[in-house]
Amino acid sequence: MTKDRTFVIVGASLAGAKAAETLREEGFDGRIVLIGAEPDRPYERPPLSKEYLRGEAGRDKVYVHEEGWYGDHEVDLRLGRSVVTFDPDVREVELDDGERMAYDRLLLATGARPNSIPVSGSDLDGVLALRSVQDSDGLRERLGSASSLVVVGSGWIGAEVAASARKLGVDVTMVGHKAVPLEHVLGSRVGAIYRDLHAEHGVQLRMGTGVEAFEGIGHVERVRTSDGSELACDLVVVGVGVHPRTELAARAGLAVKNGVLVDARLQASAPGVFAAGDVAHAHHPFYGQRVRVEHWSNALHQGPAAARSMLGGQEPYDRIPYFFSDQYDVGMEYTGLHAPGDRVVFRGDPASREFIAFWLRDGRVVAGMNVNVWDVVEPIRALIRDRVEVDEGRLADTDAALHDVRAGSASTPTPADA
Repeated sequence: MTKDRTFVIVGASLAGAKAAETLREEGFDGRIVLIGAEPDRPYERPPLSKEYLRGEAGRDKVYVHEEGWYGDHEVDLRLGRSVVTFDPDVREVELDDGERMAYDRLLLATGARPNSIPVSGSDLDGVLALRSVQDSDGLRERLGSASSLVVVGSGWIGAEVAASARKLGVDVTMVGHKAVPLEHVLGSRVGAIYRDLHAEHGVQLRMGTGVEAFEGIGHVERVRTSDGSELACDLVVVGVGVHPRTELAARAGLAVKNGVLVDARLQASAPGVFAAGDVAHAHHPFYGQRVRVEHWSNALHQGPAAARSMLGGQEPYDRIPYFFSDQYDVGMEYTGLHAPGDRVVFRGDPASREFIAFWLRDGRVVAGMNVNVWDVVEPIRALIRDRVEVDEGRLADTDAALHDVRAGSASTPTPADA
């Protein structure tokens, strides 16, 4: 009888909320306790640097479920609470108010926290990070009166915040260690496309340099960079990546390395304990290695997969990674997982901002990024999963259908589905 069982989910995140939803959909009628340190019910993070930050979408657009959903589905939602420790031997968690709670299954969906920069002035007012909905609220309010913003970091958060701030009419300077924005994830050739995009929209790019200090009296007034420059500003957003929240798992003795180590079913090193979302460093059957993905789609799908495993399911989680980003009038979707050194082939003209970039290894597609080209994720995913050699000429040919680009194909080209 499952009515006598208690499943505890630590982290009222997208992954945690979708896990709770799936448990009910799969017929689990026991107790579900969803515990979150933030005061807000579970929400989705992608809008926080885009439409929500710009004030184009309200709170109701970011929440995972309607307010009454948790009560209607008998999910005990504990907000503003955190788990300080758990004992996998006796299967018990302890909350920050001293309450102890027994569990039959435990899901860790504790997410990640932003990295900081260990330089002087990091604690000045106006030096901000963006991770939570409260962070986004505070940043939006400050952007309303700011004239100049320095974005430290040229990854996804930095690039999206820069784009949103420019749309709001704020002067923006981006500081990054790499030669072009997003170089560490997309490489120099594709990153250069985003460099030009931001430059065209008036972002001042200070690439190839770092931050020496934040300076000001009480409030940040300038950023001193490692190349000796001083950048005047009245606001700073630091977006230099995140690291998984593994402290709770480590205290409980779980195996931890760049996240909570889990198998293909998302089970951790202790029986009855699972992990999903940003914190999970999972064995991926397709890639034959551990993969930790810090994106919305992974949380959206991994939470339900963990829930099914908690119920005894044996199906491995082998979904191909996917993420998206919108900056100015350029939208993109990335599917797969590439590595430095993989060959890039463009389908369409990158200068037009309407193209697909493919990453190839040994003549096979390992990743694809469609930019302002839609309804092609499934054929890209199929090329990755099939692991077949492709004809680079046909792959780059917009008149060749994506399902007809395999090496040795003799069929007549059809109108492109790109």
